[in-house]
Amino acid sequence: MQKRNGELSSLSLPAAPEGLSENRGARPVGTGRARAKAIVLGEHAVVYGAPALALPLPQLGVTATAGYSAQSPADPDDFSLTMTGSESRPKPAQASDGLHRLTAEFRAAMGVPDSLHLDVIIDCAIPVGRGLGSSAACARAVVHALADLFEREVTPQLAFDLVQTAENVAHGRASGVDAMAVGATAPLLFRAGRAEELPIGCDGLFIVADSGVAGRTKDAVELLREGFRQRPGTQEAFLRRASELTGTARTALAEGRPEQLGAQLTDYHELLRAGGLSTDRIDGMVSAALAAGGLGAKITGGGMGGCVIALAAEESAAEVTRALLAAGAVQTWSVPLREYPGHGR
Repeated sequence: MQKRNGELSSLSLPAAPEGLSENRGARPVGTGRARAKAIVLGEHAVVYGAPALALPLPQLGVTATAGYSAQSPADPDDFSLTMTGSESRPKPAQASDGLHRLTAEFRAAMGVPDSLHLDVIIDCAIPVGRGLGSSAACARAVVHALADLFEREVTPQLAFDLVQTAENVAHGRASGVDAMAVGATAPLLFRAGRAEELPIGCDGLFIVADSGVAGRTKDAVELLREGFRQRPGTQEAFLRRASELTGTARTALAEGRPEQLGAQLTDYHELLRAGGLSTDRIDGMVSAALAAGGLGAKITGGGMGGCVIALAAEESAAEVTRALLAAGAVQTWSVPLREYPGHGR
């Protein structure tokens, strides 16, 4: 592994913890990775138990490296964190609290002594506050870095539970879709803590476009909840419509009907916009993508900022991308459906 500015090179190891090979001294770091995600359909509804369709974004990754040293009596903190990546990327304070909780639970589950000071470096390329799962991806990368460091086997369920621990600290009540999707390799249907990989019968590309404005997930959640409280029956109607759109999209994705899949995205955007969760810039980007030949487009993530996700045929993807940039997107990422496992299955 290439060390970053020598930050881990000076780590001196105490005696190996119980269960850790003594020959591990030649490689005193562990490495873990995760990736970004985008919600195709189902955001906000998934918190209430409705299904959500999520997409891993392999172009945007996180790498965590972890080492350990003897606990210093002068430093009562048993965990230090360094964030790297984009120079403009701020260090989110909530993530630090969540990762402290995560590492404490990892120690308890895996028998890692409290006497060891953990040093973790996270190199994250995922923009913060854009609904792309940056906090969940960082947490998952740390879980696997620690497991690699201490030669522990982490089951998928334990990895999910540990990431959810960090997510609940960072965001309050987390649905679990981020914790699951940042470790996926294919599109997932997520519902009530369970996920299944989806077959893909469609060609085309998903284009994710960053509006340049951070989303306001907590404000959006509260706005929607307040609307439900004030207007009886609207919660049931919202969840029913969201579930219908997500279910139709799942079938269209599997059966190779990209036009129908795209239409569900656009209709879901209207559902979120009616709840006050979009912005003028996001609406302009959605309109631009559709006018340029996109098959569908919507806001993705918590809302009130963040990103747009659009579906385009391969022959029109470049034009849709240009239109999104002209409408205010600061960066875009394209994900060909044919590159996912399960395509053509």
